[in-house]
Amino acid sequence: MSDNPYSTAVLAWYEANARDLPWRAPDASPWSILVSEIMLQQTPVVRVLPAWKAWTERWPTPSDLAKDAPGEAVRMWDRLGYPRRALRLHACATVITEEHDGVVPDDHATLLSLPGVGVYTAAAVASFAFGQRHAILDTNVRRVLARAETGIEYPPKTQTKAETALAESLLPPEASVAARWGVAVMELGALVCTARSPACVDCPIANQCAWTAAGRPAHSGPPRRGQTYAGTDRQVRGLLLAVLRASADPVPKDALDVVWDDHVQRERALDALVVDGLVDPMEDGRYALPS
Repeated sequence: MSDNPYSTAVLAWYEANARDLPWRAPDASPWSILVSEIMLQQTPVVRVLPAWKAWTERWPTPSDLAKDAPGEAVRMWDRLGYPRRALRLHACATVITEEHDGVVPDDHATLLSLPGVGVYTAAAVASFAFGQRHAILDTNVRRVLARAETGIEYPPKTQTKAETALAESLLPPEASVAARWGVAVMELGALVCTARSPACVDCPIANQCAWTAAGRPAHSGPPRRGQTYAGTDRQVRGLLLAVLRASADPVPKDALDVVWDDHVQRERALDALVVDGLVDPMEDGRYALPS
């Protein structure tokens, strides 16, 4: 093993407590794992599960998705939130189909070049789909390491080089073990070392945790504000998209005008959807999902 003082305890905990998620199954395809990683960004597992199942049943391969219009990806995305991710997945499927013979690449640098695939997602897919050795830093992992190693309640708002260096220093040398460590520490953050109510009594590394040893000091940085949704442009965008998803045909403007009373905000939200490529304005004044 590496100089990782937590790996034995965390890996044993994961073995006994890991959730049985379909994208973790031994026969899960690299494509289904990539889909799960994009869907899980800023969205809880309970909401992703049915969406992932429906998506992978309809489009079990990148080529299957690439054959359909991008608007169908937006339609299937339904209410997962941040629907630009649906367009990125469609673009990703198109590139995989056209440039990689429909096969999700196993090379980390190539994964990173795919549309909508950032540093975290490339590392996660390389690790979880192909058993490679990469440091994986999502919100949960960053929080676990901030508490265990740094002794602070929350990591910095923006990921730092020091966090990356720490994560890399904790990687077990064997690739398959490193991949297992990556998902295990992520699960620990999701189930035990949670943001608001950490269950330290259940934590396998509580006796090694700097934050616990310091008496669990409260966060001393800038206030952490929860995201609001009601009344925001995001809510209006969601309502507009819901109308378009429900119709197989383009919809007239008046069908969109009724979803929100504030004319200025409604038009701003609609304009933003058009700019983002999520809505196509038709020449006859109707609107549709992208074709």
